[in-house]
Amino acid sequence: MRLGDYLQADQPAVEPQEEAAELSVSVQAKERLRQLLYQETSSQRLAQLAALDREHASREIGALIQQLMAAGDFRQLGPAQRQRLCDELVDMIVGLGPLEPLLADDSVTEIMVNGPGSVFFERDGALHPARECFDSEEQLRLVVDRVVSPLGRRVDEQQPIVNARLPQGHRVNVVIPPVSLVGTALTIRKFRSSSFSLEELVQMGSMTEPMAQLLAWAVRSRKNIAVCGGTGGGKTTLLNALSSQIPAGERVVTIEDAAELRFDTHPHVVRLEARMANAEGRGEVSIRDLVVNALRMRPDRIIVGECRSAEALDMLQAMCTGHDGSLTSLHAGSPEEAVSRLVMMVRYGMDLPAELIREQIFSAVDVFVQQDRGSDGQRRVTQIAVRSGALDGGFPYRAAVSWQRQEGDYRWELAPAWVDALPLDGVASEEEVCAWKQQLQLP
Repeated sequence: MRLGDYLQADQPAVEPQEEAAELSVSVQAKERLRQLLYQETSSQRLAQLAALDREHASREIGALIQQLMAAGDFRQLGPAQRQRLCDELVDMIVGLGPLEPLLADDSVTEIMVNGPGSVFFERDGALHPARECFDSEEQLRLVVDRVVSPLGRRVDEQQPIVNARLPQGHRVNVVIPPVSLVGTALTIRKFRSSSFSLEELVQMGSMTEPMAQLLAWAVRSRKNIAVCGGTGGGKTTLLNALSSQIPAGERVVTIEDAAELRFDTHPHVVRLEARMANAEGRGEVSIRDLVVNALRMRPDRIIVGECRSAEALDMLQAMCTGHDGSLTSLHAGSPEEAVSRLVMMVRYGMDLPAELIREQIFSAVDVFVQQDRGSDGQRRVTQIAVRSGALDGGFPYRAAVSWQRQEGDYRWELAPAWVDALPLDGVASEEEVCAWKQQLQLP
């Protein structure tokens, strides 16, 4: 559907917000202004403006709309109503339409569109219906195209599922018919402009100070760490916080399907992002391709945003061949399940015996961090499992600390053996290690 046709299309009325009824804009005024905008400006010109950067396009389109209102019969609208009408039309042309207020709300962590007439958002771990929705499937598809086109990705019947990101770094997933039976389904996972630190996660109740200290020591002492958990559990947030502990003198290479990791202060980071095939089926660059290539880039640390398939084999090999301190994440309900999933993913790339793969995993991964979201919406680290014991056919990881749901508190079981070596590595002093153990009453 052309932009001009959409601008002329009839749209259902939108109920005004109860707390701001005086700012509601009449449907008639909105429709009349839309028609004037189309009459005075060609669809090609509007498309050119939409292709500009958001600030420039908003300024030009906003000025044009204000001129149309000044010249037309809009005297019944007050200043606040005019401004709201202008903002809605600007958002429709250069932004994400009714999703813009939700994107601007820092308290909203996820936006879910289940077809044009159904929009939900997550706040404080709970789902809420949004008052604004899309007027039509065509408007929703225009928004989707506006997201994926600048990234060189496409979404159509041949490629009905696509992952992308917004310029702010928010993660986007799109599923369109015929795969989606409710119309276009759009999911946006929002991330802060700056990543959370371990200290902030402690303040939010995601972990305790001793746990944050242990994880910081693990990163600085170059332990290989895998963060596991379910969808929406906070794996990427925790991975970002762990990454912030990497010393500034090290070269970091990050590999992601859609770039989400943030390095606000680290001076030496190379960010790589996978690429889907084009319409001719060419040009694909997979996560595995990037992991293999990263080994030739002289990395001190390799961070794979999420292991999903055969790239797990190359990630484990990197961990075992001199790239200590690497980080990754994967979907799993526990460290035991994470090992089983890694075995399965490695076999996608090479048909090796399961026992051999398990030995590779046990040699490569030093720490598993389980991150989950509770029924109350609280995201927290529920277990830190460290390698403890020989590879004798059993499961060599033990929980150093785990969340006790019935008690509503953490229980410490042991201190990793490598903690005693931290003073020798220059990561922590003997006094800091002793004070940490005494606080937890660990031997």
